[in-house]
Amino acid sequence: MASKLEIKNRIRSVDSTKKITKAMQLVAASKLRKSKERMENNKEYAFYLKDSVDTILSSIKASDHHYLMPNNSKRVLTIVYTSDMGLCGGYNANVFKMIQEHLNPEDPMIILGSRGGAWVTRRGYQVVKSLYNVDEEAYEDIVDVANLALKMYVEKEIGTIQILYTEFINSMSFEPKIIKLLPVERNYDLEKDVLIQDTIFEPDGEAILDELVPLYLKSLLYSYWLETKTSEQASRQSAMENATDNAQELRDGLELKFNQARQAAITQEITEIVGGANAL
Repeated sequence: MASKLEIKNRIRSVDSTKKITKAMQLVAASKLRKSKERMENNKEYAFYLKDSVDTILSSIKASDHHYLMPNNSKRVLTIVYTSDMGLCGGYNANVFKMIQEHLNPEDPMIILGSRGGAWVTRRGYQVVKSLYNVDEEAYEDIVDVANLALKMYVEKEIGTIQILYTEFINSMSFEPKIIKLLPVERNYDLEKDVLIQDTIFEPDGEAILDELVPLYLKSLLYSYWLETKTSEQASRQSAMENATDNAQELRDGLELKFNQARQAAITQEITEIVGGANAL
């Protein structure tokens, strides 16, 4: 059995770790609330913008617009969202698993987050742009990503733009998803189509698409970024909560061992005293 001093030192070490994980849990909980608020506030704008795009797409029956029709390139550009910090459970590991299972290492990739950047670079993926330390308010960084992706698409360097992000379901559930962004897929709503078939657009619908689709793409990328950051904080809060609980459980076990060691020492002293008295 370990000595009382050794056990006491281990208890101090566990207490120190527990304080750190508890503090990180509280910080993550605070950031989670703010991230959820930003995500929810952005949803209404993103919804109405998507509705506008759907309305215009439904009105263009036969269009060879470059944002709607596939080009000859077979290359797929994937925009991947990961974290810059660790200690967030399986958050990044789940994204890496999706990369391994679904992405072609020869296809180009834009990566956000230093954890993902380091991982894909070590494995030889074709990274055309990396962005690190991007916070929830850095809309300009997302715009830069969108502009690069659109430039590659218009110049036919790529035939598809997709995103790999982490969908936020609730505070305990979040999972990585791959969503195709371009070319835009038209989902016809027959009832809605009847209502807007006589709509007159000024300028024409295709000219509006030239301006609206890039704006729509930037909105989507930012929405997915906010959702990803919310998932990251939720994962970190959960991981730190589990770490704090495990530290407390470990401390309880060490305290039991310490009490047993102290009791054994007292028993030994009593036995020695009694033995000495009997010898006299």
